[in-house]
Amino acid sequence: MDATLVTAFGVIGGAAVTGLAAMYGSKVAGRAQREGNAVNGFNSLTDQLQEERKEFKTEVATLKAELAAERAEAARLRLLVQQLGGSP
Repeated sequence: MDATLVTAFGVIGGAAVTGLAAMYGSKVAGRAQREGNAVNGFNSLTDQLQEERKEFKTEVATLKAELAAERAEAARLRLLVQQLGGSP
């Protein structure tokens, strides 16, 4: 084999190796991008759930306070009915 043929095979082999490396690198980069998107999406959903949980806790506390006020009012009215000679 002469030097030109050896050089041509070297160039072709190098191009093939470079192409395979580029394909592998692209595959790895794509996987990393998908994983990054998944993590970002998970963090976003977690933040949303924490905000909703905080709102629900506030709403539950408000409803508990309203229920306690209603029960106190009902007890007051029962007592008033009893004082007036009725039965609740």
